[in-house]
Amino acid sequence: MSFFSGNRQGCNPGPMSGNPLQGLCEKACIQTRKVFDACMKQLQMDSVQLTLTDITPEGLSAPYTFVSCSTQTANVTIENLVVDRFDDKPCFARVSGSANVPITVNFTDANGTAGSGVSTMTLPFDVVLYVPQPSVIPYEVTAFANAICAGGTFTNETSLTVNTCVTLIIRVVVDAEILIPTYGYCQIPPCQDYTQDVCSGYFDLPLYPAQEPVAPPTQIN
Repeated sequence: MSFFSGNRQGCNPGPMSGNPLQGLCEKACIQTRKVFDACMKQLQMDSVQLTLTDITPEGLSAPYTFVSCSTQTANVTIENLVVDRFDDKPCFARVSGSANVPITVNFTDANGTAGSGVSTMTLPFDVVLYVPQPSVIPYEVTAFANAICAGGTFTNETSLTVNTCVTLIIRVVVDAEILIPTYGYCQIPPCQDYTQDVCSGYFDLPLYPAQEPVAPPTQIN
């Protein structure tokens, strides 16, 4: 079993039914990232210039043919961050900068051999967000991005242009200890191992065939 596989206990995550206060048993202090504000930008960007590094494997033969790209969402960084607070709106600010999004580009060479390389896509942003007042534990502005490439063309062995659709999320966060009501610890059920038992249907068969009742013969006058 797992939380969602054959587990019908009350202390598992999922939708609530009935009184949500039923079962609350403690106030727990958890360490997490509190999100003060966030916004999302979705962009269609054509003819984005990329320069590849760390091309693997070695010994590939040009020309290259673009196949796909994927973003390394865990490594998005922000450069040239500027937070300009509004005098007439406390805790609101103009937040601007550039999100650097590492991406992996997949391609094939002239012989059909698969290869890949890495590059960075730079996404400027200039938005209005809620920004908390200064404190001992400072806030951070973080970014998440995900992109898909609709197509690409190599101009040489290390340069290409791509057409991409990008989702960029900017967040204002702070590491904090938060007090929340809980239902106690999760009860972890034992795992249900995956097995492909080819004999299960066979072993379920009865040892002998069932005896069907025989109807009495019809009397003919």
